[in-house]
Amino acid sequence: MQHDEIILTKSSKRQKEEELRRLKIVELPAIRQSVQTAREYGDLSENFEYQAARQAQAILNGRIAELEALLMKARVVEDDAAAGSTVVTIGTRLTLRSVDDPEDEFMVTITDAATANGDDKISSLSPVGKAVMNRSKGDRVQVHLPHGVAEFEIAEIHA
Repeated sequence: MQHDEIILTKSSKRQKEEELRRLKIVELPAIRQSVQTAREYGDLSENFEYQAARQAQAILNGRIAELEALLMKARVVEDDAAAGSTVVTIGTRLTLRSVDDPEDEFMVTITDAATANGDDKISSLSPVGKAVMNRSKGDRVQVHLPHGVAEFEIAEIHA
C-alpha cells in the first residue's frame, strides 16, 4: 500500500511540535491526575468520572500518536518555497479553469494539510491538490471527485 507524501512547511512543523510538547508536558499529566482522582471514588464499573477521564486520556493519546507519526513522516519545505516557482507546490496561488465551462474559474492556494482552512485554500492531499502538484501553467488535470471526474486547466500561477 502506497502512502501519500506528507508535506509540511517549516512554520507548520514548528506549530505541530509545539502542540505535541504542550500535550505531553501539560495535558497528559493533568489527564493522568484526573484518572487517578476518579479512581479513588470507588467502584469503577459505575464511576462516570473515571470513564470520562479514561476516554479523555484515550483521545489525548491518539492525538499524540497522530502528531508523532505526522512529524516522523513529513517532508519539510520552506514557507516561501513557491515564490517565483513555475510549478505548483506548497504555497502556490493559482487560478484553475474548468475545461467543461471556461467561464468557471477559481483561485486557490495549495497548502499543507495542517493549514488547509478557509475558502481559498486546499490541501496538497485533497483530490484537486494532488492533481495539480508539480504541474505548470497550461497543464490540464483530471480530478476524481465524489460526483464524477472533472477536468481543469491551470490558467495562471501567481507569484
